[in-house]
Parts: sequence; C-alpha cells; structure tokens
Amino acid sequence: MSTPTAMPACLYIVATPIGNLTDMTPHAIAVLKQVAIIACEDTRTSGKLLSHFGIDTKGSKTDEAKSSETHHATSSVEDDEATTKQKGHNKLWAYHEHNSAIQTPKIIQMIEQGHSIALISDAGTPLVSDPGYQLVQAAHEAGVTVSPIVGASAAIGALSVAGLPSDRFSFIGFLPAKTHGRQKQLNDLIARTETLIFYEAPHRIVSSLEDMATIFGAGRAVTFCRELTKTFETVHKSTLGDLVEFVKADDNQQRGEIVVVVAGAGVAKDTDDISTHDKLLQRLLEDLSVKKAAALASDITGVKKNALYQRLLELQAD
Repeated sequence: MSTPTAMPACLYIVATPIGNLTDMTPHAIAVLKQVAIIACEDTRTSGKLLSHFGIDTKGSKTDEAKSSETHHATSSVEDDEATTKQKGHNKLWAYHEHNSAIQTPKIIQMIEQGHSIALISDAGTPLVSDPGYQLVQAAHEAGVTVSPIVGASAAIGALSVAGLPSDRFSFIGFLPAKTHGRQKQLNDLIARTETLIFYEAPHRIVSSLEDMATIFGAGRAVTFCRELTKTFETVHKSTLGDLVEFVKADDNQQRGEIVVVVAGAGVAKDTDDISTHDKLLQRLLEDLSVKKAAALASDITGVKKNALYQRLLELQAD
C-alpha cells in the first residue's frame, strides 16, 4: 500500500481565478501545494497556472518512492499520457468528461487509501459549467469527505454587478448550439420570474441575443458581462433589443468569456411606471379586495405585490 499524505484524506473542490491571477486565494495555494493529486480539465492550462504560484506538480524522489505502488496502479489512465510518460511521480491528472468514467473510481480509491485530492477547472469554480459532478457524487456515495475551497465564479461575479434582482436566480449555463434547440429552451424559460444567468461562446453570442430578444421581448432588461476581472472587462446594462445592436456594432464584444444576466419575466425596466398596469388593477378592484387584487396582479405581471398594493390604494382613493 502507498503511504498516505500528511493532509487529511479528502476531495477538495478548489476555485481558481477567472482572469485576474491575484484572485487566487492563499487557502487555495496552500491546499494545491499539499495534496497528493490535482485533477484538472487540461494539464497544460493548469500547469501554467500552478507554475505561476510555485506549485510543484512533480513529486520528489522521496515522494516517488512512497507513491510507486499507487503510480503503478494508475499508470494506464487514458488521456493522461503526458503524466504517465514523465519520470517520477506527477501529481497533475487529467480529469474531464471523456475520461471521468475511468478516472473517478481511481481517484476515490486514492482517497480511501489516505491521500488528499484536489479538483480544479480551467478557470473559476469547478462544476459550474465544468466537469466534476460524477466525481463529487461518487465521493459522497463512498463516504469520502468533500470540502470546498471557495473563490472566483463568473456567474456570481456577473450577478453581483448586474443591477437585477438577486434574491432568486437560476444558472442556465450554455444554451444549445443549434438554433432549434436554443429557441426551444428559451421558450421553456419565457415565463420564469427569477433572474436568469447564461454563459455563451463568442461565435454564438449575436445569434443567442437575437433569439433572446425575439422570444423574451426586446424590452427585457439584461446585463452583458464580458472578460470579468480582466483588462478589457465589459459590464453593460441594457435591454435585449439594444444589447443586440451594441454587440453587433463592436467586434470586441464578440470575444472572450461572456456571461449574460437576464431579468425574469415581469421585471419592469428602470423607466417603467407602475401606472401602466392601472387598467388591470381597476378591473380586479371591481371583484376583489385590495389585498387579493395585489396578489393576483403580482402573479400576472411579475411586479412586486407591495408596489401594486400601494397603487391599488391610490386608485381606490381617486
């Protein structure tokens, strides 16, 4: 049996920067330096990041001797030729959707033997539009401890600057690449009242925004976030109709990492006047109490019940 590492045997889910390297936390650096194995999407991408922070991915001769049995047991790992061909112990393992079925049981076995393992993604918090779900699920099923090392997340960063309701939101992630599938999913989301968070690829951003404007309505509020934490960061609050033109007019807005935060159905634009619902409110007052009318109108329009209640009182007094 191989000798366990000094750290507690555990699966660490470690967030890494989404652009600005100074967002890497001291906690994350300390964990990545100490774990026996770092599982990552792309060993080349992660290798550069780890090198920047002085995190050695090659075990010492002592480490090699201690881990020789484990290394021998895992030397047939697919899609990790760069790792297995290196002399000595390499703590950087490829873990992605194409090899997760093979790697997952190997990683769980390593932890059960007393080793600590970290999972990272190419950028940001793992499992948010990244592989890793199967590994975490398997860890729980095996009774293995799972611990988050928190940090950057493009979705939460975008929500924090969007200026849209953040008490209720849904992370949708990437829409289907093909037009039919994308439009179908957007139609399924059309009545959702919570804020919606999307990721999108640069080559599809214009088409996706056009579909959103058509299906959700050109007047739906939206905040466009691009290259968050990087030098050429964009945070642009608008409506979907105006955003389509904004992105079309500037090729630079069609590059980089993109997050689109869309208001839920019924969320009024900043310039909207609640009096636009007066006709509905007056009709409801004919048959319902103010309280019941406000509740029903809120369900229909998506406007907050308290605001509608106050407007109903004003209409009653006229």
